[in-house]
Amino acid sequence: MNQDNELLELVKTLSSQVKDLERQVTSLKLINASDVPEDVLVAIAAGVAAYLGYQGEPRQRSFAPVSSWNRATKVAQLNHMPMVSR
Repeated sequence: MNQDNELLELVKTLSSQVKDLERQVTSLKLINASDVPEDVLVAIAAGVAAYLGYQGEPRQRSFAPVSSWNRATKVAQLNHMPMVSR
């Protein structure tokens, strides 16, 4: 009978702790997510994703060092020189 009383006390203690935790969870649910700005949420999500190893994909086209593209750019820059008055 002594063990039964001890187990009953432990169950009562655990049930009270569970009730306390449930109250805490419900109070946390009351915090509205709209209080946090969207850019902060995006920054947090990006940080978590980076921490977990997601590297992402480049969204901007990168121009390969093509000689014809370089040549065309230089020609366009040279042709755009203002006239020097003498």
